[in-house]
Amino acid sequence: MRSISQAVGYSKDGRIIVPKVRQMVDAFSRLNLDHKHLTSGESVTEFARNLEDYFEERARVLSNRVESKLMDATQAKAVFDDIRQNSNHRCPIPMNKQKGNKRAIAFFTGLVNMMIECYSEGLPCNYDPRELTTITRHRTPLRTMARRVDGAFPSAVDPIAVWEIKEYYYTTSFGSRIADGVYETLLDGMEIEELREHEDVSVKHYLMVDGYRTWWRDGKSYLCRIFDMLHMGYVDEVLFSREIKLESPACADDGPGPAAVA
Repeated sequence: MRSISQAVGYSKDGRIIVPKVRQMVDAFSRLNLDHKHLTSGESVTEFARNLEDYFEERARVLSNRVESKLMDATQAKAVFDDIRQNSNHRCPIPMNKQKGNKRAIAFFTGLVNMMIECYSEGLPCNYDPRELTTITRHRTPLRTMARRVDGAFPSAVDPIAVWEIKEYYYTTSFGSRIADGVYETLLDGMEIEELREHEDVSVKHYLMVDGYRTWWRDGKSYLCRIFDMLHMGYVDEVLFSREIKLESPACADDGPGPAAVA
C-alpha cells in the first residue's frame, strides 16, 4: 500500500485517489519492483483485486464517514460547551499551546477527558501522564515505551488502555509536526504489538483526531496512513472528532480487563 501510494499519490483535486490494478503495476515498474503478485500473464490476481477493493473502501470511508465528522475550532467549542454545561466533571481541562488570540481551551482534549470520565464510572484515570508508559512483571519493569502518551487508564504503569489526541485547529500549513504525530502513534503501536506478541500482554491503543482544515483539506494523505495503521493492527480504534460522543461508551465496554501480567 505504501509503495503504491507513494508512486500514485494519495489525493488529487480534493479527492482521495483509488489506484486501479494497471496503476499499481505501473507504480511497481517505476519503483523497479516485481509485480508478479499483481498479474499472471494477462490475468489479474486475486491479491490485486483485494488491493483494489481496499483502496476503494479507504476512499469511501474517509470521504463519506470521516470528513463530515471533523470540526473546526468554532464547532468544537460549541460541542465542548454543551457537554461541559451538562456534566459535573472533575477531570482536567487543559489549554492549547497557541499564543495570542488563539490561546484557548483545548476543546477536543477537554471533550475527550470529559467523555472518558463520564463512562469510566469513577475509576482512576491518568489524563496527562508525565512519565513513560511502563509494563511490569512482579513489579519489575518488563517494557518501558519510548514516548509519553496523552492518556492512560488507569495509570501509566500497567495500563489497560493508552491514547493519543491529535487536535489541530489553528495550523495554517501541514508541517512536519503533524506528520510526526502520525508516526509517533505508529511507533507506539509497534511497541504495543511487540509486547503482545512476545510477552502476551495486551494494552488497548486508541487515537483521537480532530481539525477539519488540517486533516481533510491539507492532510488527506495522513488520514489514509491512519486508516492503513488501523487495518495493520497498530491502533485498536480511531475516533474522528464528533465520534467521541458516540463511541466512548463502546470503547469503555471494549476493554480486555487488567493486563494479564504474571
